[in-house]
Formats: sequence, structure tokens, C-alpha cells
Amino acid sequence: MKISYNWIKNYLDLDVSATDLAEKIERTSVEVDSVVQPSAGLKKIVVGHVLSVKAHPDSDHLHICQVDVGDEEPSQIVCGAPNIAEGQNVIVALPGSRIADNVKIKRSKMRGVESAGMICALQEIGFPEDVVPKAYVDGIYVLPADAQPGAPVFDLLGMNDSLIDLDVTPNRGDMLSLNGTLRDLAAIYDQPVQLDVPEVKAEGPAVADQLTLHVDEALAPQYRMRLVRNLKIAPSPMWLQIRLWNAGMRPINNVVDVTNYVMLKYGQPLHAFDYDKFDGQDVYVRAAQADEKLTTLDENDHDLDPQDIVIADAKAPIALAGVMGGLSTAITDQTTTVAIESAVFDRTHIRKAAQRHNLHTDASQRFERGVNQAGVQDAADAAAQLFTELAGGEVQAGTVVGSNNQPDPAIIKLTLTRVNQVLGTLLSLDQVTHILDTLGFAVETADDEMTVTVPIRRNDIHIPADLLEEIARIYGYDKLPATLPTGRMTQGRLTPAQRLVRATRHSLEGLGLNQAISYALTTEDKAKMFLTHPDSQVTKLAWPMSVDHAVLRMNLVTGLLDDIAYNTARKVKDVALYEQGRVFYREDGQERPAEEEHIAGAVTGTLLPKAWNHPAQPVDFYQLKGIVEAYLQDMAVNGDVTFEANPQMKEMHPGRTADILIHGHKIGFMGQIHPTVAKAFKIGATMVFDLNLQAIIDMPKRANQYDVISRYPAITRDIAMLVDENVTNDQIMAVINRRGGAYLQSTKLFDVYAGDNVPAGKKSLAYTLTYQDKTATLVDDAVNQAFEKVTKRLESDLGAEIR
Repeated sequence: MKISYNWIKNYLDLDVSATDLAEKIERTSVEVDSVVQPSAGLKKIVVGHVLSVKAHPDSDHLHICQVDVGDEEPSQIVCGAPNIAEGQNVIVALPGSRIADNVKIKRSKMRGVESAGMICALQEIGFPEDVVPKAYVDGIYVLPADAQPGAPVFDLLGMNDSLIDLDVTPNRGDMLSLNGTLRDLAAIYDQPVQLDVPEVKAEGPAVADQLTLHVDEALAPQYRMRLVRNLKIAPSPMWLQIRLWNAGMRPINNVVDVTNYVMLKYGQPLHAFDYDKFDGQDVYVRAAQADEKLTTLDENDHDLDPQDIVIADAKAPIALAGVMGGLSTAITDQTTTVAIESAVFDRTHIRKAAQRHNLHTDASQRFERGVNQAGVQDAADAAAQLFTELAGGEVQAGTVVGSNNQPDPAIIKLTLTRVNQVLGTLLSLDQVTHILDTLGFAVETADDEMTVTVPIRRNDIHIPADLLEEIARIYGYDKLPATLPTGRMTQGRLTPAQRLVRATRHSLEGLGLNQAISYALTTEDKAKMFLTHPDSQVTKLAWPMSVDHAVLRMNLVTGLLDDIAYNTARKVKDVALYEQGRVFYREDGQERPAEEEHIAGAVTGTLLPKAWNHPAQPVDFYQLKGIVEAYLQDMAVNGDVTFEANPQMKEMHPGRTADILIHGHKIGFMGQIHPTVAKAFKIGATMVFDLNLQAIIDMPKRANQYDVISRYPAITRDIAMLVDENVTNDQIMAVINRRGGAYLQSTKLFDVYAGDNVPAGKKSLAYTLTYQDKTATLVDDAVNQAFEKVTKRLESDLGAEIR
């Protein structure tokens, strides 16, 4: 919320700069986004009076204007605005002036005609377009008739004011108003503040005879209306327009502007209905009915939901309560009678309606955070008073009340001992009660105990801890004493799961992969890809920010493929990424998903770039398999890691995909993505893996991963064999390791051959077996015996022919 420093100074005697005030607010109440003076950086922009206007001889839209800018002679200015006219007071940027975006205005010629300056629109001197009155959006702004030619425009337009932009937190809805901010500042600076009290002169007949309200009190705990007749719709006076556009609002007319002004001042959203457009004199506050529709003031059509609160006449809805009014009862130039709505609506309904219809308005923001339920009548009275003053209206006697359920003020007990114990201070009872008194809290004391009655407007204070916070912030956080911790310190440490996650990152980065962080939200199609739980259901967001982030992910791979696509589109061909994060699986019938920690990687291009001693080689299945094996070894997983072909996964290449198993339990998959998937992502051939990290965390680990290096020599034996094509390396390795004896240290495949001189249906494999005794020198006889057992088992179990 943007709040005017000059407006604050109308009520408080402050001798600090706007910047210092903003710093105090930020240290005490709420954050401040910025402090801006609209005139900063602008110069030589003055009031000009248009003496004459004639068409440019060489243009169908330019005009040559003679303008009085306070000099002895008028200035000739060429202007292209469609609404320029003789007799207007306008904004003139003189030669040498600076306008918005630091643009310098010089003397120039426009199609051969000299122009000494520029007649400006509000946008050209820094006003956002959404605050410019609609009549002047496409042209220059016309200043009031009493503006003096040659005078600077900054004071006239309120541009010398400082605007403090408050970032109000959800619990401090009271500060979404001038009055709420004043009350807080009065406590901070320990000054009395006298707020305005509306004085309504009701001259017309009783409003109860002209309006009847029917209110569902569960939806609107408070609802009331006032009626004002014989209004004359016109532009608002300059002071009111300035208040609005400095707060970021567009002036409309004197009726609509008054409702917005009262909202800024009191924090109570109001709505003005054209009473003559009601169907009858009965007004209903109810839930929307099935198939009802409403066209709102922004001219958009909405299909209403039964959870929406609507204001309706006898025929149809006329407003979406607490969010936006309806077009059917909008204020127009022909309006003469206005019904002023002042109410409190159920905040949950308002928040959901604003989300449902994508209508986040200033009114809905305040209702969501909670308005001052003790000030509903004051806001309605203030609007009625201003309608009389600014629109010549005749206020009808009284207020018609549909519901009036004010909450009881919170009463909280607190002891001085507790205050000083928590804050570490030595405050006296008088100091504490004075702080609470400046905040407008009523305090009764009895010895050490205080009974505090919290005003209804502070709906964020309910328990003693809330009062302690109020005392601390008004006393000053910077005044609280600094204390050192007492007692023995405990050493902080990572949990085993945290240590393994950290080790995961070190391992994969050491293997050449870079960490990526993707969105946990994705599209439904991507969420259903690469599933390790095929029966999982997608979890959709009720209010997604975009269609690309509408469901929770069920895999990490698609996020990595998006990252590779991003790099590929920017000519980066060699990409190696990993991501550690959660995926979300939901069983059918369950509302909330289960979360599972995963680790995934994706590699495209080459891992080792081209160099003088080796060519670049595209990453292949075996390189990725080596990365996975090395990672699982680094994690000290206690179990045999095996890989089984899986041609069934539709997103993966059927001949280059394998499940990853530990002790026969599947923990993930790896391989090349299917060419059609790569084409859909607009990337090249890419290898991926996905592991259930939670399963790896839960698995038993080897306590020690080191072994003593033997001082005794090793003996090697080579063995070559012919086997059937369908015999796998894993089968051969299993036989060798099972029958190799206690001294067999390693087995390595060093040759695979099929072709000439090898019978059809056969292949030749050659292995090196390494034997070593770590306690003594190994003799040939022991090695020969073990090697013979391996040879016999290969022949008998696998039908191998030893070559």
C-alpha cells in the first residue's frame, strides 16, 4: 500500500524525513518496499495556458499552439494531442527540461515549424498509465482553471509528496489504511493522534422505508447500507484525485472516488450501487445459485460458484461480494441515487472467490486480511458526508442494518515478570502500560498482573505472546539487551540421511555432472513419463499459476530434459546434469500424495571433449552404467548391484535400457531415452538414470570401504572361451566369482569377439583372473587348483568351450 507522507503529517507532528520515517516503520511495524518522490529527476515543467490553436499546414494531426508559460511573450509549441483546445491550462515541459525516463526536451522543428517545448500527458511526466483518468489516457491532461501560468506543476499535481510503499503482511491488515498506520506511528513516536469523526447531515426520509436487507449472517457478519439522493456525478476535486493517484488508483468520478478514498483512509472497502437500477427495494446477501452469471465492472463475464457470496436484488446478482461490483448497477453520469454498502464478509469465502475468478482487488485484499469490525458504520457515514460535500447529495435518514455481529474484544492477562523475563529487560509497570496505552489498548493492573483489552481493530492479537511482540517492537528491538546463551552447548551434526545426500552431491559432481534444480510442478503429460510407480495418480493443483506448472512431478527426468533442451537451444551440446529432489506419488482414492526422495541424472553429447590424444566420443550406455556403479560404490551400498534389460518402458530405448537392482530389489532404471521422446524435447541422444534415493538411504551400508594393500605379489590367469550368444557376462562372472576360491581378487573382461573363425551362434569372451594372498606369498599350485574349478564349472554350467 502506498501512503502519502504529507497525508500522515496532517495528523502527526513529525520532524523526520520520509526516508527516516520509512526506516522506522520497517524496523518496528512492516516492511517498506520503497520511498519515492514523483517529482525527483524532473525539472522545468510548468503550467501553460493555451492562447490559440491552429492546424499544422503539413500534418493532419499536429497543432500549432501559442501558450502562455509566464514569460513576457507566449511560446509556440507544436502538439499532436487530439484533445488540445484553446483556453486550457496544460502541463508544459520548457526547453532544457527533464521529463520521465530522464528525457531532455530541446527546442526543435516539427515538419518545418519551430516548437519551444512540449505539452505533456501525465504519462510523459512519470505517471503510470493505470492511474491516469480515462478521459486523458490518450491525450494531454487539463489542469484546473485556477492554475497560474508559469508556476511549477509539481505541487499542483501532488508530485512533491513522498510516497511510502508498505509491504503489509497478512496479519497486519489494520495497516492497509491511513488510520491504522497513524495509530501505529502515534505509538512509535509517542504522540497523540486525533482522527476525523464523520458528521452526517441527514435531510431525507428514513432509509428503512426505501431499502430492505436480507442477509445470511454466516456469510456477512455485518452488513449495512446508507442511501444518498439527488447526486450530481462529476470529476472529483483535485485534492481527491491526488490522494488516489498517489495511492496507485485511477480517479473515476466523485462518487466512485469517495468510496476508494474512504477505503484508503479507514481500511473499510465500500461499494456504491446505482439505487435506481435495483429491481425493487429488497437487497439479498446470499450464496450464488447454480448457473447464475455476473458481468463485473471490468466488463468480464463470470460463471458463479455456489461458494461465492453475491449481493442480489429480487431478480439476479448485482455484485460479487467483497471482490467487485456488477456492471448492471454501476455508477454512470446519469446516476442520481446511490446506495452505499459497508460490510464485513467471511474472509475465507472472499479469498477463494478472488482466486476462483482471478479478481484480486484492493477490496478483496482487505477483506482477506480482516477489516476493523468496529468501524463499519464510521466508513459508511464518512462516505455519506463526502457525497454531500462533493456531489451535492441528500443523505436519507438512518442506516438500514442487515446484520451486526461484532466480535468481543480480546482480553489477555500478562504479568510484568513475564514481560521482563522474555524480553530480557527491566521495564517498569508504568513503562509497559504506557506502551500499551499508546497502542490504544485498555490496561487494568493489579500488583504484577495486567489485564489488557485489545481493540477489535487489532484482530491479530489473541495471546500473551502477541502482546509481548507489541511491547518489544514499540519499545524498540534495538534497545533489547544482548545476552549470551547459558549452559552447555550441544554440537550440531548432520543426520545420516543428510550426510548421504551431501555425499551424493560430492560423488556425482566428482563424476562430471553438474547439479540442476527444476520445478516440482510440471504438466500432466510430463508427470506421467518415466514412472517407476506405474499406478500412481497425478496430483493436480487447485489454483495453478500456469498450465506448465499445474501438477506435482512424479519423476525428475523430464525436468532434466527441459534443462538440456534449454541448453541445446543455445548451442550448448555437451550437458551432464543431476538433480536430487522429491517426487510425488498418489494412490487412487487418496487426497494427498506420498513424497519420495530421488536422484536422477541426464547426459547428452560427450563427457570427455575432443583433445590432441583422443577424439570426442558421444556418451553411451556403458559410460552411464559406470557413473551409476561408481556412485553406488561411493554410497557404500552393502549388496550386489546388477542390471537387467527392460524393453518395456515406453519412454526409453527398448534395446538400451536396464533396471538397476540391489540384492534383486529394483531401485531405479538407466539407459537412453527413446528417439521419439528426444525429438519431442528437441534434444539429441541422451542417457538418463533415476534412482530411489530414499531406498538407498534406508539400505544397510558397509562400515569400512578400505582394505589393506597386500605386500605379496599377485598371480594372473587368462581364460578364453566360446559360449552361446545368449550367455551373458553376468552369468559368467557369477560362476567365476562363486568358484574362484578365497584368493580370487578381481575378474576383468578384456576381449569380446564374434565373426570370422567363430561358429555361428557363438561368441568368444576372454577374462583375466587375478589371485593374491594378503598374508603370504601365493604358490602356483593353489592358483592352478582354483583355476581348474572355475574352468570345469564354466564347461558344466554354461556349456563353455575353453580355448
